[in-house]
Amino acid sequence: MTSRRELKNYAKQAMSGKYGILILAFVAVQALALISSMISSALFPGEETIDIVLSYAFTFILTLLINVVAAGMNYMYLNIARGKVYSLNDLFYFYRHHPDRVIVAGFFISFFGGSRVQIGGPTAAFVVIIYGIVTTYGTDGLIVATIMAGIILCIMGLCHFGSLIKYIPYTITTGFTCGIAVTLFVGQIKDFLGLDMSAVPSEFIEKLGAYAANITTINPVTVAIGAVALVILILWPKVTDKLPGSLIAIIVTTAIVYFAKLPVNTIGSVYGELSSEFPSFHMPAFSYKLVQELISPAFTIAILAGIESLLSAVVSDGMIGDTHKSNAELIGQGLGNIFSGLFGGIPATGAIARTAANVRNGGRTPIAGITHCITLSIILVVLMPLASLIPMTTLAAVLLVVAWNMADWTSFFHLCKTAPKSDMIVLVATFFLTVFFDLVVAIEVGVVLAALLFMKRMAETADVTAWKYADEPDVTPGEAEKMRDIPHSIRVFEISGPLFFAAADEILTITSDKSTKVIVIRMRSVPAIDASAMRSLRDLAARAKKKHITLIFSHVNEQPMSIMKKDHFIELIGEEHFLPNIVEALDYAENMVADSGHKAAK
Repeated sequence: MTSRRELKNYAKQAMSGKYGILILAFVAVQALALISSMISSALFPGEETIDIVLSYAFTFILTLLINVVAAGMNYMYLNIARGKVYSLNDLFYFYRHHPDRVIVAGFFISFFGGSRVQIGGPTAAFVVIIYGIVTTYGTDGLIVATIMAGIILCIMGLCHFGSLIKYIPYTITTGFTCGIAVTLFVGQIKDFLGLDMSAVPSEFIEKLGAYAANITTINPVTVAIGAVALVILILWPKVTDKLPGSLIAIIVTTAIVYFAKLPVNTIGSVYGELSSEFPSFHMPAFSYKLVQELISPAFTIAILAGIESLLSAVVSDGMIGDTHKSNAELIGQGLGNIFSGLFGGIPATGAIARTAANVRNGGRTPIAGITHCITLSIILVVLMPLASLIPMTTLAAVLLVVAWNMADWTSFFHLCKTAPKSDMIVLVATFFLTVFFDLVVAIEVGVVLAALLFMKRMAETADVTAWKYADEPDVTPGEAEKMRDIPHSIRVFEISGPLFFAAADEILTITSDKSTKVIVIRMRSVPAIDASAMRSLRDLAARAKKKHITLIFSHVNEQPMSIMKKDHFIELIGEEHFLPNIVEALDYAENMVADSGHKAAK
């Protein structure tokens, strides 16, 4: 029988071996999981208290693999992959030396955000915009843009803009998402095929040309390893969803390449070893000129982060039966990006896939996201040096699948077939601008184009219709019975639709003849007016006054009435000339005509 002293010696030997730090890390993470549950129970009574572990009855290694390592490695490999996707040494240098700085944003997003289960961090949607900033302004410019985007997000949250994100058209989000997917997909061809070529050009067409020129340098072994990774990524979800297929693909292909000594590029062979140092606070150098140049990219990052985080929050709400606070979520995202930049980090947002994994594994409170960041920190310290063994073709395969999954081609082609022509123009324009230019241009042009086309559609709905008289020749007897018989000295016009600057000219169609004494304007179908429409109404009032015609308004809705009062238009026309409905307005008009007739007779 083994004595207690022998067991102690075995334990001491194990801890002094090269895997001792791994054992310590496992114990530390398990302790964090238990503390997490205890804090959750104290802060959120009545909620699920198991945020990271499925059941403490399982062995801690199994629990860790299913709930912690899976989430942490998933987070880590995505960050590594997004670092190399640009084929840009400066950008990967940033990730290579500071991969742990993405943790900071995730912590603040969980702590201050408006969703109880949101897991934050970098996502694939930022690939295009980050690439453009780094190539133009370097990593320092990216850090400044990240902080600026965080400030914009905080302002949006404080101004209660959380609900305004819904005004970004679906055609724009679909267009740039598919555009990002295409750009991301094409960016992986070099590493997936193992092409022997220099830096990949940044422009889409030039990139395809460079691939074509170097297609003869394909490495068959690299392609085979990439194919193995793709097969695992595609088939593993059919086996289980407890561990991500990407994690399994990385482990399997890394083992094959390492033990078989295959001639395949790895992160270490291309970029050197990855650092596991913790970040330090650093205030970047700001200048008015740099801020002025980065305001547009920063605004794009903020919009993109807001859209993706609120979409992720909506998805998680449906999974846990809760309702997130959209404005608080924007503030949390903003603080996360501000502090990410202050620690030298990159843009981050709520990640739908990681948030869903959190919910599926029992997460119900913000403690899960905070513990996730602490866990990732431990994993980075322990395992980051081993990441240098990961084949580049495996990371390319992971991102090929990410690109394929993020592109909703079914919706894209459905919109192309069924959407109105104006929506299809916005969709296609946003898509091609994202692919051939960049995301900043795509979103700016897409929003402006969508707004212009929307205004055009709204202007087309605005209409001014003149009432017919019962004795007109084109009025049938049946119609005449339903019509009110009014004298020809009264003209009635009905306005439909919003009266704004693009539709204000419709008021010019209100005309009169020599017999007209009163014009009744029915506005029950006018929900809103603006300053341009008020100017047109004042012009109409001036013309009517010159012709000695009285204007009477019927059923003016709340918003138009408020604008008219503010513009002193009611004082100009006379408050008695505003009637609540058409019947009273016509009665008032007929009495005016009758009174004027009596006066003329006298």
